[in-house]
Amino acid sequence: MSKRGDSRDGERPGRALRGRAGRMKNGRGSGRASSGMVRLWGRHAVEAALKNPNRSHRKLWATREGVESLDGELPADFPVEWAQPADLARLVARDAPHQGLVLECEPLDDLFLSDVLDGDPARPVVVLDQVTDPHNVGAILRSAAAFDACAIVTQDRHAPPESGTLAKSASGALEIVPWVRVVNLARALEDIAEAGYWRIGLDGEAEATLAEALPAGPVALVLGAEGEGMRHNIVQHCDAIAKLPISHAMESLNVSNAAAIALYAAATREPV
Repeated sequence: MSKRGDSRDGERPGRALRGRAGRMKNGRGSGRASSGMVRLWGRHAVEAALKNPNRSHRKLWATREGVESLDGELPADFPVEWAQPADLARLVARDAPHQGLVLECEPLDDLFLSDVLDGDPARPVVVLDQVTDPHNVGAILRSAAAFDACAIVTQDRHAPPESGTLAKSASGALEIVPWVRVVNLARALEDIAEAGYWRIGLDGEAEATLAEALPAGPVALVLGAEGEGMRHNIVQHCDAIAKLPISHAMESLNVSNAAAIALYAAATREPV
């Protein structure tokens, strides 16, 4: 972010186990396996994925300690392979904190925008315009889960893929918060408006503060990418533009921090 107040970007023990520790054949990566599967790591991300009935799993690599840290038990026939920490490190991004757990699974099914627009005035929608850093999107998912947002919406071509890096940053929220990917973000904002949501774009140069712009009813919070902010066409599809009233001592906030503050503000509105 380059302007003050802007919104811009800056794990269940198994009992029937197979295999043994040894050198892993799959190379290091960000969390997208060459087979089209997604590779997740870390206790919270893996545990949430294992508990998600909408997630199809292929295999879990784990240390004894990692398995013991999980909440609950795996089915007796769940495919788990014991491994050493150094073996697991070869399956994930460099220096990634896998915590003794690496899960390979299928990506989550695609969602339609109409699947998530329930009109509950207490549950905001978060719309991200070209926010591409997986750490930021993961952190925003975590805040969205914490403040009971009904979904996040991104443009398919200008958002990070589902990955281990993103899931680790989301700390389990990837399995909780619906993530809708759309082809045309401006058209999606039109559909959001038709569903009764007031669309507020965050920009540090706005005159009104977010508290002044927030309605009592359903709201969609729109945040842009670092440096560029929201694109002009996206600004044109907002009903209001607002800023966060941050101190002059700080020029801007990271987009994930701005999203968390905006979600808190929406959650603490007077009930309808």
